[in-house]
Amino acid sequence: MIRKATAVWQGTGKEGKGTLTTPSTVLNKTQYSFGSRFENGVGTNPEELIAAAHSGCFAMKLSFNLQEAGFTATELDVTANITFEDGTLKKSHLVLKAKVDGIQQDKFDELVKDAEENCPISKVLDLEISVESTLNA
Repeated sequence: MIRKATAVWQGTGKEGKGTLTTPSTVLNKTQYSFGSRFENGVGTNPEELIAAAHSGCFAMKLSFNLQEAGFTATELDVTANITFEDGTLKKSHLVLKAKVDGIQQDKFDELVKDAEENCPISKVLDLEISVESTLNA
């Protein structure tokens, strides 16, 4: 399987602008710029897309882990907070709110840890990864 996305950039780093497009058209000439990356401009940015990829990948991996252990999540709400400092991605802190009936906390924690370490996006990210989780709150 090969997935792809296309970035088109025009102009200088600070004054230029770009678009991102994916074959699924979820991103379809979606705007990104210096303003959307380093300020509060309209559009997306690479770090936001990494946060989306990491939270989605982690949620899906945890869902598979739960299924293998005989549980089904009612809901896995995951927010990834990507820290970008001095031109480098430093951390991805995942905040998980999970609703899973019948699971014990220690088993849940074990499955969360496995998802943290083994979702494909976690494996590719060269940064500190942490998870803060709440079960059935």
